[in-house]
Amino acid sequence: MGLFTYTIAGGALILIGAWESLTSASESLEQIPSTFSSSQLPQDINKPTPKTASFSSTVTFLLISVLSALFIVNSFISLSDALSSKDNMGFALQLEVITIAFLFLLYSVLGILTNIKESFPFSPKLLNVICVFAFGEEFLLFYTQNKDPSGIENRYYDLILVPVAVCLFSTILELKSSKSIYPRLGRGIGLVLQGMWILQMGFSFYSNLIAHGCTLNERSRGNYTIRCKGHPEFHRGRAIATLQFNCHLALLVTISIGVYSFFCKNYGINREFMRYKPLGLGDGDGGENNHAQFSLNSDDEDEEDRIKEVRSVEMQKVIAVAPESTVNGHNSHP
Repeated sequence: MGLFTYTIAGGALILIGAWESLTSASESLEQIPSTFSSSQLPQDINKPTPKTASFSSTVTFLLISVLSALFIVNSFISLSDALSSKDNMGFALQLEVITIAFLFLLYSVLGILTNIKESFPFSPKLLNVICVFAFGEEFLLFYTQNKDPSGIENRYYDLILVPVAVCLFSTILELKSSKSIYPRLGRGIGLVLQGMWILQMGFSFYSNLIAHGCTLNERSRGNYTIRCKGHPEFHRGRAIATLQFNCHLALLVTISIGVYSFFCKNYGINREFMRYKPLGLGDGDGGENNHAQFSLNSDDEDEEDRIKEVRSVEMQKVIAVAPESTVNGHNSHP
Protein backbone atom coordinates (compact mmCIF):
# COMPACT_ATOMS: atom_id res chain seq x y z
CA MET A 1 0.00 0.00 0.00
CA GLY A 2 2.89 2.33 0.63
CA LEU A 3 3.79 5.05 3.06
CA PHE A 4 1.74 7.63 1.16
CA THR A 5 -1.48 5.63 1.57
CA TYR A 6 -0.92 5.17 5.30
CA THR A 7 -0.15 8.87 5.70
CA ILE A 8 -3.36 9.94 3.93
CA ALA A 9 -5.49 7.47 5.90
CA GLY A 10 -3.94 8.34 9.26
CA GLY A 11 -4.05 12.08 8.69
CA ALA A 12 -7.69 11.94 7.59
CA LEU A 13 -8.71 9.92 10.66
CA ILE A 14 -6.91 12.38 12.94
CA LEU A 15 -8.71 15.27 11.24
CA ILE A 16 -12.14 13.61 11.54
CA GLY A 17 -11.57 12.61 15.16
CA ALA A 18 -10.27 16.02 16.18
CA TRP A 19 -13.19 17.77 14.47
CA GLU A 20 -15.79 15.55 16.13
CA SER A 21 -14.17 15.88 19.55
CA LEU A 22 -13.83 19.67 19.39
CA THR A 23 -17.33 20.26 18.06
CA SER A 24 -18.97 18.00 20.62
CA ALA A 25 -17.03 19.63 23.45
CA SER A 26 -17.71 23.18 22.25
CA GLU A 27 -21.43 22.49 21.81
CA SER A 28 -21.72 21.36 25.41
CA LEU A 29 -19.67 24.26 26.79
CA GLU A 30 -21.63 26.87 24.85
CA GLN A 31 -24.78 25.74 26.62
CA ILE A 32 -23.37 26.47 30.11
CA PRO A 33 -24.73 29.87 31.22
CA SER A 34 -22.81 32.29 33.37
CA THR A 35 -25.12 31.73 36.35
CA PHE A 36 -27.07 28.53 36.89
CA SER A 37 -28.51 26.44 39.65
CA SER A 38 -27.28 22.94 40.44
CA SER A 39 -30.68 21.46 39.59
CA GLN A 40 -30.57 22.83 36.03
CA LEU A 41 -27.05 21.62 35.22
CA PRO A 42 -27.73 18.03 34.03
CA GLN A 43 -30.55 19.10 31.69
CA ASP A 44 -28.67 21.99 30.10
CA ILE A 45 -25.44 20.19 29.43
CA ASN A 46 -26.86 17.62 26.99
CA LYS A 47 -28.84 19.97 24.72
CA PRO A 48 -26.63 21.33 21.90
CA THR A 49 -27.90 24.03 19.55
CA PRO A 50 -29.68 22.33 16.60
CA LYS A 51 -28.12 24.50 13.88
CA THR A 52 -24.60 24.11 15.23
CA ALA A 53 -25.01 20.37 15.70
CA SER A 54 -26.40 19.96 12.17
CA PHE A 55 -23.51 21.88 10.58
CA SER A 56 -20.80 20.05 12.53
CA SER A 57 -22.31 16.62 11.83
CA THR A 58 -22.65 17.47 8.13
CA VAL A 59 -18.96 18.34 7.94
CA THR A 60 -18.13 15.09 9.75
CA PHE A 61 -20.26 13.06 7.34
CA LEU A 62 -18.64 14.81 4.38
CA LEU A 63 -15.13 14.01 5.60
CA ILE A 64 -16.08 10.38 6.24
CA SER A 65 -17.57 10.05 2.75
CA VAL A 66 -14.42 11.41 1.11
CA LEU A 67 -12.17 9.09 3.13
CA SER A 68 -14.41 6.08 2.42
CA ALA A 69 -14.33 6.83 -1.31
CA LEU A 70 -10.53 7.02 -1.22
CA PHE A 71 -10.38 3.66 0.58
CA ILE A 72 -12.60 2.09 -2.07
CA VAL A 73 -10.46 3.44 -4.92
CA ASN A 74 -7.27 2.24 -3.22
CA SER A 75 -8.76 -1.20 -2.58
CA PHE A 76 -9.74 -1.62 -6.25
CA ILE A 77 -6.18 -0.75 -7.24
CA SER A 78 -4.90 -3.37 -4.77
CA LEU A 79 -7.43 -5.87 -6.17
CA SER A 80 -6.03 -5.48 -9.66
CA ASP A 81 -2.48 -5.86 -8.33
CA ALA A 82 -3.48 -9.02 -6.42
CA LEU A 83 -5.01 -10.51 -9.58
CA SER A 84 -1.89 -9.80 -11.61
CA SER A 85 0.29 -11.29 -8.84
CA LYS A 86 -2.06 -14.29 -8.40
CA ASP A 87 -2.37 -13.54 -4.72
CA ASN A 88 -5.65 -15.03 -3.46
CA MET A 89 -5.08 -13.89 0.12
CA GLY A 90 -4.53 -10.29 -0.92
CA PHE A 91 -7.64 -10.43 -3.11
CA ALA A 92 -9.80 -11.63 -0.19
CA LEU A 93 -8.41 -9.01 2.19
CA GLN A 94 -9.24 -6.17 -0.20
CA LEU A 95 -12.81 -7.45 -0.54
CA GLU A 96 -13.19 -7.08 3.23
CA VAL A 97 -11.75 -3.56 3.14
CA ILE A 98 -14.17 -2.60 0.34
CA THR A 99 -17.12 -3.91 2.38
CA ILE A 100 -16.13 -1.85 5.42
CA ALA A 101 -15.55 1.25 3.30
CA PHE A 102 -18.98 0.88 1.67
CA LEU A 103 -20.62 0.69 5.11
CA PHE A 104 -18.94 3.93 6.18
CA LEU A 105 -19.84 5.52 2.84
CA LEU A 106 -23.50 4.51 3.29
CA TYR A 107 -23.44 5.90 6.83
CA SER A 108 -22.03 9.25 5.71
CA VAL A 109 -24.26 9.68 2.63
CA LEU A 110 -27.43 8.93 4.60
CA GLY A 111 -26.27 11.30 7.33
CA ILE A 112 -25.71 14.12 4.83
CA LEU A 113 -29.15 13.57 3.29
CA THR A 114 -30.75 13.56 6.74
CA ASN A 115 -29.17 16.92 7.64
CA ILE A 116 -29.75 18.62 4.28
CA LYS A 117 -33.28 17.42 3.49
CA GLU A 118 -35.78 17.67 6.30
CA SER A 119 -38.24 15.54 4.34
CA PHE A 120 -35.80 12.62 4.24
CA PRO A 121 -37.29 10.11 6.72
CA PHE A 122 -34.32 8.38 8.29
CA SER A 123 -33.83 7.83 12.00
CA PRO A 124 -30.50 8.85 13.59
CA LYS A 125 -30.52 5.56 15.51
CA LEU A 126 -30.46 3.63 12.23
CA LEU A 127 -27.41 5.66 11.25
CA ASN A 128 -25.72 4.63 14.47
CA VAL A 129 -26.64 0.98 13.81
CA ILE A 130 -24.87 1.18 10.42
CA CYS A 131 -21.86 2.79 12.14
CA VAL A 132 -21.82 0.01 14.75
CA PHE A 133 -21.74 -2.63 12.00
CA ALA A 134 -18.92 -0.75 10.22
CA PHE A 135 -16.74 -0.54 13.34
CA GLY A 136 -17.58 -4.16 14.17
CA GLU A 137 -16.41 -5.27 10.72
CA GLU A 138 -13.22 -3.24 11.13
CA PHE A 139 -12.59 -4.82 14.53
CA LEU A 140 -13.02 -8.33 13.08
CA LEU A 141 -10.77 -7.47 10.13
CA PHE A 142 -7.79 -6.64 12.36
CA TYR A 143 -8.65 -9.30 14.94
CA THR A 144 -8.60 -12.15 12.39
CA GLN A 145 -5.76 -10.82 10.23
CA ASN A 146 -3.06 -13.30 11.17
CA LYS A 147 -1.62 -14.32 7.83
CA ASP A 148 1.86 -15.10 9.11
CA PRO A 149 2.30 -16.00 12.82
CA SER A 150 5.97 -15.06 12.63
CA GLY A 151 5.28 -11.55 11.34
CA ILE A 152 5.54 -8.69 13.80
CA GLU A 153 2.85 -6.74 11.92
CA ASN A 154 0.37 -8.84 13.90
CA ARG A 155 1.41 -6.95 17.03
CA TYR A 156 0.51 -3.67 15.31
CA TYR A 157 -2.86 -5.11 14.32
CA ASP A 158 -3.50 -6.24 17.91
CA LEU A 159 -2.78 -2.78 19.26
CA ILE A 160 -5.03 -1.00 16.76
CA LEU A 161 -7.93 -2.99 18.22
CA VAL A 162 -7.85 -0.64 21.24
CA PRO A 163 -8.96 2.56 19.42
CA VAL A 164 -11.35 0.60 17.21
CA ALA A 165 -12.98 -0.90 20.32
CA VAL A 166 -13.28 2.60 21.84
CA CYS A 167 -15.08 3.83 18.71
CA LEU A 168 -17.35 0.78 18.69
CA PHE A 169 -18.25 1.10 22.38
CA SER A 170 -18.89 4.86 22.08
CA THR A 171 -21.20 4.33 19.10
CA ILE A 172 -23.15 1.69 21.03
CA LEU A 173 -23.54 4.17 23.90
CA GLU A 174 -24.83 6.76 21.44
CA LEU A 175 -27.67 4.39 20.53
CA LYS A 176 -28.94 4.63 24.10
CA SER A 177 -28.38 8.36 24.66
CA SER A 178 -28.30 10.08 21.29
CA LYS A 179 -28.50 13.60 22.79
CA SER A 180 -25.42 13.19 24.96
CA ILE A 181 -22.13 14.58 23.70
CA TYR A 182 -19.92 12.15 25.61
CA PRO A 183 -20.24 9.19 23.16
CA ARG A 184 -19.26 11.50 20.29
CA LEU A 185 -16.34 12.81 22.32
CA GLY A 186 -15.12 9.29 23.06
CA ARG A 187 -15.48 8.25 19.43
CA GLY A 188 -13.55 11.30 18.31
CA ILE A 189 -10.68 10.52 20.67
CA GLY A 190 -10.70 6.92 19.47
CA LEU A 191 -10.48 8.06 15.84
CA VAL A 192 -7.56 10.34 16.67
CA LEU A 193 -5.67 7.49 18.34
CA GLN A 194 -6.48 5.19 15.43
CA GLY A 195 -5.14 7.74 12.94
CA MET A 196 -1.96 8.25 14.97
CA TRP A 197 -1.35 4.51 15.07
CA ILE A 198 -1.97 4.10 11.33
CA LEU A 199 0.64 6.79 10.73
CA GLN A 200 3.03 4.90 12.98
CA MET A 201 2.32 1.66 11.10
CA GLY A 202 3.15 3.33 7.80
CA PHE A 203 6.45 4.73 9.06
CA SER A 204 7.35 1.46 10.80
CA PHE A 205 6.59 -0.77 7.80
CA TYR A 206 8.02 1.39 5.03
CA SER A 207 10.94 3.18 6.69
CA ASN A 208 13.92 2.49 8.94
CA LEU A 209 11.83 2.80 12.12
CA ILE A 210 11.30 -0.96 12.19
CA ALA A 211 13.49 -3.16 14.41
CA HIS A 212 16.92 -4.09 13.09
CA GLY A 213 17.01 -7.50 11.47
CA CYS A 214 13.39 -7.31 10.22
CA THR A 215 12.42 -6.78 6.60
CA LEU A 216 9.18 -6.19 4.67
CA ASN A 217 8.09 -8.94 2.26
CA GLU A 218 5.25 -8.12 -0.16
CA ARG A 219 3.29 -10.65 -2.19
CA SER A 220 1.03 -7.96 -3.59
CA ARG A 221 0.14 -4.34 -2.90
CA GLY A 222 -2.20 -5.17 -0.02
CA ASN A 223 -0.68 -8.42 1.26
CA TYR A 224 2.63 -8.18 3.07
CA THR A 225 4.42 -9.47 6.13
CA ILE A 226 7.42 -8.37 8.22
CA ARG A 227 9.79 -11.19 9.04
CA CYS A 228 12.76 -11.12 11.36
CA LYS A 229 15.98 -13.12 11.29
CA GLY A 230 15.56 -14.81 14.64
CA HIS A 231 13.70 -14.85 17.94
CA PRO A 232 15.67 -11.94 19.52
CA GLU A 233 14.76 -9.64 16.60
CA PHE A 234 11.15 -10.89 16.67
CA HIS A 235 10.65 -10.16 20.36
CA ARG A 236 12.49 -6.85 20.09
CA GLY A 237 10.22 -5.80 17.23
CA ARG A 238 7.08 -6.62 19.25
CA ALA A 239 8.43 -4.76 22.27
CA ILE A 240 9.19 -1.71 20.13
CA ALA A 241 5.62 -1.77 18.79
CA THR A 242 4.21 -1.82 22.34
CA LEU A 243 6.52 1.03 23.38
CA GLN A 244 5.47 3.09 20.36
CA PHE A 245 1.79 2.60 21.16
CA ASN A 246 2.34 3.67 24.77
CA CYS A 247 4.11 6.81 23.55
CA HIS A 248 1.21 7.66 21.23
CA LEU A 249 -1.28 7.09 24.04
CA ALA A 250 0.69 9.34 26.40
CA LEU A 251 0.92 12.02 23.70
CA LEU A 252 -2.85 11.86 23.14
CA VAL A 253 -3.54 12.20 26.87
CA THR A 254 -1.20 15.20 27.10
CA ILE A 255 -2.82 16.93 24.13
CA SER A 256 -6.31 16.22 25.50
CA ILE A 257 -5.42 17.77 28.86
CA GLY A 258 -3.98 20.83 27.13
CA VAL A 259 -7.09 21.30 24.97
CA TYR A 260 -9.33 20.83 28.00
CA SER A 261 -7.38 23.49 29.89
CA PHE A 262 -7.74 25.84 26.91
CA PHE A 263 -11.52 25.38 26.86
CA CYS A 264 -11.72 25.85 30.62
CA LYS A 265 -9.83 29.12 30.38
CA ASN A 266 -11.95 30.50 27.54
CA TYR A 267 -15.33 29.41 28.92
CA GLY A 268 -14.52 30.13 32.56
CA ILE A 269 -15.16 26.63 33.78
CA ASN A 270 -12.70 27.00 36.63
CA ARG A 271 -14.74 29.87 38.08
CA GLU A 272 -18.35 29.09 37.17
CA PHE A 273 -18.61 25.35 36.68
CA MET A 274 -18.49 24.54 40.38
CA ARG A 275 -20.78 21.86 41.82
CA TYR A 276 -20.09 22.77 45.45
CA LYS A 277 -20.72 25.86 47.56
CA PRO A 278 -18.37 26.89 50.39
CA LEU A 279 -19.75 26.96 53.95
CA GLY A 280 -21.12 30.26 55.18
CA LEU A 281 -21.79 31.65 51.67
CA GLY A 282 -25.53 31.04 51.60
CA ASP A 283 -28.09 33.56 50.39
CA GLY A 284 -29.83 35.82 52.92
CA ASP A 285 -30.51 34.57 56.39
CA GLY A 286 -30.16 30.94 55.34
CA GLY A 287 -26.38 31.09 55.37
CA GLU A 288 -26.30 32.77 58.77
CA ASN A 289 -28.68 30.20 60.26
CA ASN A 290 -26.64 27.34 58.84
CA HIS A 291 -23.51 28.96 60.22
CA ALA A 292 -25.12 29.41 63.66
CA GLN A 293 -26.34 25.78 63.76
CA PHE A 294 -22.99 24.41 62.73
CA SER A 295 -21.15 22.71 65.63
CA LEU A 296 -17.80 21.07 66.04
CA ASN A 297 -18.94 18.22 68.29
CA SER A 298 -16.83 15.19 67.71
CA ASP A 299 -17.89 11.56 67.66
CA ASP A 300 -16.17 11.00 71.00
CA GLU A 301 -18.40 13.55 72.73
CA ASP A 302 -21.50 11.94 71.24
CA GLU A 303 -20.33 8.57 72.50
CA GLU A 304 -19.80 9.97 76.01
CA ASP A 305 -23.34 11.42 76.04
CA ARG A 306 -24.79 8.04 75.09
CA ILE A 307 -22.80 6.33 77.88
CA LYS A 308 -24.11 8.87 80.44
CA GLU A 309 -27.70 8.24 79.32
CA VAL A 310 -27.25 4.47 79.70
CA ARG A 311 -25.80 4.90 83.20
CA SER A 312 -28.64 7.18 84.29
CA VAL A 313 -31.19 4.60 83.11
CA GLU A 314 -29.40 1.87 85.07
CA MET A 315 -29.36 4.02 88.23
CA GLN A 316 -33.09 4.62 87.97
CA LYS A 317 -33.67 0.88 87.73
CA VAL A 318 -31.57 0.28 90.85
CA ILE A 319 -33.48 2.94 92.81
CA ALA A 320 -36.79 1.43 91.72
CA VAL A 321 -35.78 -2.09 92.80
CA ALA A 322 -34.21 -1.06 96.21
CA PRO A 323 -37.51 -0.38 98.15
CA GLU A 324 -38.83 -3.80 97.25
CA SER A 325 -35.86 -5.51 98.92
CA THR A 326 -36.55 -4.02 102.45
CA VAL A 327 -39.54 -4.07 104.85
CA ASN A 328 -39.81 -1.36 107.59
CA GLY A 329 -36.14 -0.69 107.34
CA HIS A 330 -35.19 -4.38 107.99
CA ASN A 331 -34.01 -6.89 105.46
CA SER A 332 -36.57 -9.57 104.65
CA HIS A 333 -35.64 -13.20 105.32
CA PRO A 334 -37.33 -16.33 103.99
